[in-house]
Amino acid sequence: MFDTLTDKLQGVFSGLKGRGKLTEADIDKAMRAIRLSLLEADVSLPVVKQLTGAIKARATGAEVMASLTPDQQVVKIVSEELTTLMGGAQVRLAMASRPPTIVLMAGLQGSGKTTFCGKLARHFQAEGRAPLLVACDVRRPAAMEQLGVLGGQIGVPVHREDGATDAVAVAERGVAEAKRTGRDLVIVDTAGRLSIDAEMMDELVRIRDAVRPTSVVLVLDAMTGQTAVEVAKAFQDAVQFDGVALTKLDGDARGGAALSVRAVTGKPILFVGTGEKLDALEPFHPDRMASRVLGMGDVLSLIERAQQNVDEQSAKNLEAKIRGGSLTLEDFLDQLKQVRKMGPIGQLLGMIPGFRSQAKLKDLQVDDRQLDRVEAIIMSMTPGERRRPETINGSRRQRIARGSGTSVQEVNQLLSQFNQMRKLMKRIGKGGLPPGVLGT
Repeated sequence: MFDTLTDKLQGVFSGLKGRGKLTEADIDKAMRAIRLSLLEADVSLPVVKQLTGAIKARATGAEVMASLTPDQQVVKIVSEELTTLMGGAQVRLAMASRPPTIVLMAGLQGSGKTTFCGKLARHFQAEGRAPLLVACDVRRPAAMEQLGVLGGQIGVPVHREDGATDAVAVAERGVAEAKRTGRDLVIVDTAGRLSIDAEMMDELVRIRDAVRPTSVVLVLDAMTGQTAVEVAKAFQDAVQFDGVALTKLDGDARGGAALSVRAVTGKPILFVGTGEKLDALEPFHPDRMASRVLGMGDVLSLIERAQQNVDEQSAKNLEAKIRGGSLTLEDFLDQLKQVRKMGPIGQLLGMIPGFRSQAKLKDLQVDDRQLDRVEAIIMSMTPGERRRPETINGSRRQRIARGSGTSVQEVNQLLSQFNQMRKLMKRIGKGGLPPGVLGT
């Protein structure tokens, strides 16, 4: 996400380092590079002009020209202007004063709209709400089936009427069911098309007028770049949506949609999808996204993911075992599973401030399939072997390799690394430090 744009912007800032004072020529050169980087990231031309104009106006002010660290001041200005461009502050999905809250989803086919409905239901279910999903794509039975499967995976009821032809009536009956059963959040999935057409818009407007939603949310595929912005403008003219959800932001998205849609439509981005799994959904924070774009990490989102996915008691038990020198492969496997719940490892590393600026680290490719192999190796061990890995002899290593679909060499490597880690943790737990640390 934003990798190419991030690298290019960091290159611009690096060119400003070491200067005691910036000249107007320095700033003009930096603005040209920033402008080109944004255009290559598929940001709308009017938005690029607006953003670079605001940055230049501030960068040529006294606060930068007289600064001892002008490059840092320019980074600060770019971060603040990016944050403003994307909305300034987080906007939450509106909730009805009297339940149920009704959220009407809109978007083109293939944008990830139905999957997003499931993600949104799971998100609010975790906050203590009781959602109901309503399948109104009566032209595509597969879409109704998909919503039913998603609902089953997260334990959320789905109102679907197989064979129905009137989407408006289905939506009305879905809302009535929510009221009858005490559900306080209704998420209405509507039909999409491969392209915008009058029939789709007309049906969407009729559903909106019939159920009177609290919010209309437009789902956009971030990977389509400027096409997503054009789609947003068309939906805005026809339906007047209230907010945007960007999906597939974890893919090869250049970032243009995220940086453009708020400025073009005036509507806030509410959520972003960061993966295929149903828990891969984040509320959108403009300041945090600006920090990611500039390669400055996103510690707050990383902490929130950890709080949601890492069990506190388990962490305390692990600390006690480390201090006592009794860490086992079962403990290691448990912690690995908890960390993986937080998302792809490469994505988590990108949230660490300064990670991408480290030459040795920014090109590091973390393949989650390697972690799959680690899990497979440990799962192929007996409980006794996991607790006492020193008992794993040559024949057992061959059996574990066969059971996990790996090689004996990979099993040996894992056991060796685990033994080294356990020795290190034991020393730290006793208050010691490994040789070479802090000169010891």
